[in-house]
Amino acid sequence: MLLTAFQPIYELSTCSTVGVEAFTRFVSDGSDTADYWFAEAVEAKLGRELEFAALEFALASAQHLPPHLYVALKLSPATCLDPLLPGLLEESMLAPERMVLELTQSLTEQQAAALILALVPLRQRGIRLAIDHAGSYFDSIRHIRGLQADIIKLDRGVIAGIDTDTLRHAFGEAMVGFAEQLGAALVAEGIETAEELAAVAALGVSAVQGYFLGRLTARPQDWTQWSPAAPSQSIPNTPAIPSIWY
Repeated sequence: MLLTAFQPIYELSTCSTVGVEAFTRFVSDGSDTADYWFAEAVEAKLGRELEFAALEFALASAQHLPPHLYVALKLSPATCLDPLLPGLLEESMLAPERMVLELTQSLTEQQAAALILALVPLRQRGIRLAIDHAGSYFDSIRHIRGLQADIIKLDRGVIAGIDTDTLRHAFGEAMVGFAEQLGAALVAEGIETAEELAAVAALGVSAVQGYFLGRLTARPQDWTQWSPAAPSQSIPNTPAIPSIWY
C-alpha cells in the first residue's frame, strides 16, 4: 500500500536536475495524507516499522531514476540513530554517494550529540546529510553547524514572499553566507512563483525545488525526463514537466 513519489531538485548554476526528494504516498480511496498515516503508526507504536518500510520502498524505487541524481531520503532523528539503518542502506542497490539523509524533525541536545557519532561511518562511505526546514525552528541553525550538514534546505516559510518581504530576503541572504562558510549547498524549497525563483537566484542559492518547477510524481516515465541539461537549457516550470498527484 506504499508508493514513492519524487520531486526534482534543480541546480541553478547549470540549470540541471541534480537530485530528487523522496515522498511516501499511500494507496487509499480516502483523503488522508501521509502525515496522518505516519501519526497513526506512531500512536499504534509502529512508527519505526512504517518509517523503515517507507525507506526501503524509496530505495527500491530510486533504482529507476536517472543514475546522475542524488536521492534525499526523509528520516526522523530516531531512525537515523537506529542500529538497523546502516545495514539497510548497505544492502540497497543505490550507491552511497547518491544517498542524502534528510533530517525532517527538530533534535534534542542528546540526539544531536549522538547523531554526530552515529553518522561518521555512513558519511565515510559517501552518504551525505541534509537538514530540512532550516529557519522554521529556533535551533535549526545551531544543529546545522554542529552536524556539519552537507545540504541546508530553506523552509517554505522563509521562501514564501521572499521577493517582496525584506526580512525574509535578509534571512535568505544571511543563509547564503552561512552555507558558504560551512561549504554546504543551500536548497530553496517550495518555489511557487517566478518571482520567488528570481529572488533566490539573485541571492546566490545553490539549488531549488517546488511546484513552480516540478510537482511530485510517482510515474517512472516522468523520472526519465530528469536528465542532465544541455548548456542552453533553462530550468523548466510546471507546464514543462508532466506530473501526477497521489
